[in-house]
Amino acid sequence: MSETPVTVLGLGDMGTALARALMKAGHRTTVWNRTAAKAEALAAEGALTAATAGEAVAASPLVVVCLLDYDSVRQVLEPLGDALSGKAVVNLTNGTPQQARDLAAWAAGHGAHYLDGGIMAVPPMIGTPAAFLLYSGSPDVFADHRAVLDLFGESHHLGEDPGRAPLYDLALLSAMYGMFSGVLHAYALVRSDGVAAADVAPLLGRWLTAMSGAADGFAQQIDSGDHATGVVSNLAMQSAGFVNFTGSAGDQGISPELIAPIGDLMARRVADGHGHEGLSGLVELLGAGGPGAVQTR
Repeated sequence: MSETPVTVLGLGDMGTALARALMKAGHRTTVWNRTAAKAEALAAEGALTAATAGEAVAASPLVVVCLLDYDSVRQVLEPLGDALSGKAVVNLTNGTPQQARDLAAWAAGHGAHYLDGGIMAVPPMIGTPAAFLLYSGSPDVFADHRAVLDLFGESHHLGEDPGRAPLYDLALLSAMYGMFSGVLHAYALVRSDGVAAADVAPLLGRWLTAMSGAADGFAQQIDSGDHATGVVSNLAMQSAGFVNFTGSAGDQGISPELIAPIGDLMARRVADGHGHEGLSGLVELLGAGGPGAVQTR
């Protein structure tokens, strides 16, 4: 492997994990953080520390950015301007598709080669087989630096549109937060009756694993626009039963606010005459899209 010098801007938990993965593989790693003390542990492990972001960028042809948000990225990169010319900039900061497109256009205007990314991992997963990262933007940056990017986790390039990686990132995280909302409600419910969350956790994990296969089925129904074929639990039945979720929450003295929205959507869809469909039909209440708008890349 070519030991490409790499700069990492941002040393929160994730940026630190990225830097350590690079150092472990033998790359000359320059690090920078607004709070310089955050670089001390990495410096003790062999990282080169830069006093300024400009100094850090100048040190390497490949610059990995992992900051709090896109406002922070702009605040750090914009003063550098043309100093980024010829650099490969890989931005792993969470943001929106439009933010990624705007930043890519700004970077191109200053001669930088831009790749946006989404990290599907928590910091301890970086560098393990469990991690995967989504990239979009410059195919040349991805190809030229694939060996480096693979150090963080399994790499997937989703096309030249810089907004595609954050789109996928937010979609996957949306599903995660939806699951977490249900999990937290489940624990609140049993705790209200004096049951330890740990007593329910094994059954909950088993149930969620069994239900995870529904994701593929929903995708097929949504892409086809057919929400009724093969339905085994129709929406009318599920909506009728959902009052038990909100009712039991009230009886147990807990708030249903984490799960109530889906019940409202089910009731609306049934009222609109779609009670024979499955849950996938709820997507039609959420706005843009539809089978005619489906894109594979």
